[in-house]
Amino acid sequence: MDTASVRAHKIGSLLFCPTCGTLLSLPKDEEDTVTCEQCGHVEPASSYEDIEITTRSHPDAFPSALRQKRKTQTKRHEGGDQGTLVSEKCPACGHLSAYSKEMQLRSADEGSTIFYTCASCKHGWRVNN
Repeated sequence: MDTASVRAHKIGSLLFCPTCGTLLSLPKDEEDTVTCEQCGHVEPASSYEDIEITTRSHPDAFPSALRQKRKTQTKRHEGGDQGTLVSEKCPACGHLSAYSKEMQLRSADEGSTIFYTCASCKHGWRVNN
């Protein structure tokens, strides 16, 4: 079989060597061909024409303070030791009183964490002191 007539396999925007399956590099400016690094197959640069390249990133790939705030874990608390009733606005329902408990979760030289539970809707949230 004439290797010049065998063309690279396209998968999405990637081209693979038809001989050994290695991912082919993009042609550099003014290059007419691309040579496979494994087997030496020569692919014409024209194989890269009319390829649409689409890139997608996972939302967690670029963390942001706003996205992290939206992902804050919330819990509904029922019964048990509710803590101290304080004047704190619930971010879920806007009620102006909540139960609070303070715990030291981080190292001793850092502030404590205050856990709040809304007195009305039982929505839970926390604030690092």
